[in-house]
Amino acid sequence: MNKSMLTGVIAGAVAVTAIGGVAGYKALNPEPRFADVLAVEAITETTKTPKQICRDVTINEQAPVKDPNRIAGTAIGVVAGGLLGNQVGGGDGRKLATVAGAAAGGYAGNQVQKNMQEKATVSRTETRCKTVYESHTKTVGYDVRYRLGEKEDRVRMDHQPGPRIPVKDGQLLLNAPAAS
Repeated sequence: MNKSMLTGVIAGAVAVTAIGGVAGYKALNPEPRFADVLAVEAITETTKTPKQICRDVTINEQAPVKDPNRIAGTAIGVVAGGLLGNQVGGGDGRKLATVAGAAAGGYAGNQVQKNMQEKATVSRTETRCKTVYESHTKTVGYDVRYRLGEKEDRVRMDHQPGPRIPVKDGQLLLNAPAAS
């Protein structure tokens, strides 16, 4: 046997032994096909959306005054007071009673009109709005704790994995459908 042939036979024997060793190891220690899911925690995101709520409100307010100097009430009071004063006494006393009745009636008529004006109200409807915020929560991913063989680790996934995660060549297949 020449030297290069002997080297080839030895190299072939080493290769066959190595391949057989790896195959035997894999046969005795098969690579896991799935990682077991130990825990799943949903990752959520909350957003707030503004929304306007409006309602009609009745507003009562003082009516606009048509006679701010209260001339009508004063005039009616003067006439009524003068007529009543004229019924009292005689002669100069009657004149004095008429003047005093007219003055008192004028003041009373003025005050009566003032009270009526202050109590006069008008109603109108006004729309009032306010902004409220509605909360919306959506799941954006899942933190998954898993066991692959003897090793425990974590991974974030975009979907819920189910009880197991498929594995190929020692790597998690994160986009594969969940295995039951």
